[in-house]
Amino acid sequence: MKRYIILLLSLLSVCVLQAQRVRVAAPKHVTVGEEFQVEYTVYTQDVRRFQLGRLSSGLEKVFGPATSSQSNYQFIDGHASSSSSVSFTYVFLATKKGNISIGPAHIIVNDQELASTPVRIMVSGNTNNSRTSSNGGRYGSQGDPRASSTTISSKDLFIKVIANKTTVYEQEPVLLTYKVYTTKNLRQLMGKMPDLAGFHVQEIDLPQQKTFHKERIGKRIYNCVTWSEYVMYPQMTGTLKVPPLTFHGIVQVSNSFNPFEAFGIDGGSTNLKKDIVAPGLSVKVLPLPKRPADFSGGVGHFNLSAQLNKKEVKAGDPIKIRVVVSGAGNLKLIKQPVIQFPKGFEAHDVKVTDKTQLTTKGAEGNMIFDQVVVPHQEGLVSIPPVKFCYYDLSQKKYITLQTTPMELKVSRGDGTTKDILSVDLPNEDILPLKTGERSLDKVGNFFFGSAVYYIILILLLGAGGCLSFYYRDRFAHHVDMVLKRGKNANRIASSRLHAAELLMLKKKNLEFYDEVLQTLWGYASDKLNLPVEQLSRDNISEQFSKINVPIEVIDKYISAIDECEFERYAPGDEKGNMKRTLDAAMKAIADMEETIKGMKTSSKKSFSLLFFIICMSAFSLQLSAQTKADVDKLYQKGNYMQAVKGYEKLLKQGESAALYYNLGNSYYRLDKIPHAVLSYERAQRLAPSDEDIRFNLQLAQSKTIDNLTPESEMFFVTWYKTLVNFLSSDWWAFLSLACLFLSLVALLGYLFVEIDVLRKLSKVVLPVFFFFFLINTFFAIQQVYLLDSEDHGIIMSSSAIVRKTPDQKSAEAFILHEGSKVRITDHSMSHWTEIQLSDGRQGWVKAENIEAI
Repeated sequence: MKRYIILLLSLLSVCVLQAQRVRVAAPKHVTVGEEFQVEYTVYTQDVRRFQLGRLSSGLEKVFGPATSSQSNYQFIDGHASSSSSVSFTYVFLATKKGNISIGPAHIIVNDQELASTPVRIMVSGNTNNSRTSSNGGRYGSQGDPRASSTTISSKDLFIKVIANKTTVYEQEPVLLTYKVYTTKNLRQLMGKMPDLAGFHVQEIDLPQQKTFHKERIGKRIYNCVTWSEYVMYPQMTGTLKVPPLTFHGIVQVSNSFNPFEAFGIDGGSTNLKKDIVAPGLSVKVLPLPKRPADFSGGVGHFNLSAQLNKKEVKAGDPIKIRVVVSGAGNLKLIKQPVIQFPKGFEAHDVKVTDKTQLTTKGAEGNMIFDQVVVPHQEGLVSIPPVKFCYYDLSQKKYITLQTTPMELKVSRGDGTTKDILSVDLPNEDILPLKTGERSLDKVGNFFFGSAVYYIILILLLGAGGCLSFYYRDRFAHHVDMVLKRGKNANRIASSRLHAAELLMLKKKNLEFYDEVLQTLWGYASDKLNLPVEQLSRDNISEQFSKINVPIEVIDKYISAIDECEFERYAPGDEKGNMKRTLDAAMKAIADMEETIKGMKTSSKKSFSLLFFIICMSAFSLQLSAQTKADVDKLYQKGNYMQAVKGYEKLLKQGESAALYYNLGNSYYRLDKIPHAVLSYERAQRLAPSDEDIRFNLQLAQSKTIDNLTPESEMFFVTWYKTLVNFLSSDWWAFLSLACLFLSLVALLGYLFVEIDVLRKLSKVVLPVFFFFFLINTFFAIQQVYLLDSEDHGIIMSSSAIVRKTPDQKSAEAFILHEGSKVRITDHSMSHWTEIQLSDGRQGWVKAENIEAI
């Protein structure tokens, strides 16, 4: 027990030491007047106090500490391990040549004090010149340097304003970036973009939690961060001004003078207010060429598509026409395309759906225009093409896009008009997560068709001709006798030695020695599971050596046999001879039994110790390891992006329907519909009969843009596919093997059972189970064939132009949008993929726009 406690304490102490490591990052060589950075990283989040070590002469603290914390998650073998750290960053200035040093930093962690390694740096160069050029006189010879270090100059904290373009066309998006550079501990910064005359401005969403990085300007190292970004659309020509913008900041600085700093005592800090003026800039806006009459106001690069949700309709029934403008530019500012309906159509208001994202290229994505119309005139009606005119920035000219005419067959109606709202998309929500641990079923690595499956199948098929009741009964009896003899060897030997002692008391010499000899040979026979007639002294020695019995114990046992045979015919005191023989036999058997039991106990102890170490290792891993349940909690807390990362890393270890399903839910919550559709499709391949997956997939598909009509099929084909997909291929395989096993049991009953009723029952059951074996195997084969033969993909880009040949200059066949499911017919080319739609249309799309399921 003490050993276990010591082992436990050792493991815990190792875990504590690993969890509280301190790393110091610093340069080994700098020049005089150069600012350099020293970073202390403590690998724990429970830091109570950090105290910088003593500074040597020739070293000045310019900035610090800048504190940052970090948490990392890693998913390995289905588990997520987490680690955390806290960093303290300082910027120092070397003021003279020679060796400078920073003493060990002292950190209080969980009421324990840790110390870092000291820092030693070599400084070279000219003291006066470097000092002056680097600091611009800020560190003059007069006054206390610590007092001057609290001054925040324009070189310590400033903002750069960057425009990606300064000469643009009207309506062309301009990216405006405000970037902060600081050597001080900036705690807060506030500033609001004023209304800009002549611009339509949209702000890009950036993370609320700012992450600084390092940049070197000259000899100074700055903490930098992109504070805000805006996309500006110029609405007029000429030179437009972006005025200077004043930001209000709060900077934390160390107190100017601390007489106890040399003794490692912190002197505190002060928050100072600092106004930072971001400079203004000018943007030259060129006028667009003479505008066509049908100009939509769009500037950028766009695509156009239009489609009907039905191709046949009754008069008086509503239909929906969807026009989609996709691309990048000023999508949010374009005019909606106008549809010229023929006579006899009743048009309703247009519903606009904005599925764009603000990027550095402007608004990128899709603008969807849905319009409900009601045809009242019967016959074959052609809706004229929809046109869209925009200015293409890359070609520097106006482009007019045009869709193909849309054919609609209007049949006789019943005189009533349906509610136009009936064409709206469903408003349900997705079903919740699949919680709990799930088995990992790799696609293409099914149990059906594996080596294990074929081995079991062959064994079951061959069992009917190989098994017999006689051999099975004999084998079972043999196994029982082996176990029984081994366990009862000592008890039988004790009983026979007691009988020998009674014979000794009765002075039956020959019977006594025979009984002792039979006891010794019989004990060896039982322990070694060998017939007595096959035993010899050499054989006993060899067999006991194989089970690691010490040689001295074996020799003592064989000496007992020799002594029994010698004393049987030795002259002298017969009573004394029998007493010595009995004692030697009892001693030999007792030592042998104790040795063998000790070996088993030692093995059990070793196994227990090994089991304990494994459990402790698993426990120590569990302290930092997380499973699928932990990722589920991230989703339930609303951390959908982190949940996506978690599920994707778990899927790298092995694929399961539950993981893909939960990943699809996470993408759906993030409004990334094509990724959600792709995840649900992959989940359905692994679990085709899962109703939750089917419901969420249909809901996600209803959010896609394209209205792709599935191929029609006969009702019995639909029923057959439903039956095949009722279970997975592995479950069909399990059922087929179970039916084959039951048919073999029925065969045995028919052959060997003498009861007439059971034989008749077996005769009826045998062909039934064998028939179900064939049917289940066929369903498994059919499902694997359907999964392997139907190679589908999902359109992942906001829009994808499908061309007639795999050439960028080829004619455009049609346009697809994100989330559409297509059949991949040829993916042999590296940059192009041939696809086919369910309505028969086909063409070539760029491989980067599609991802295979």
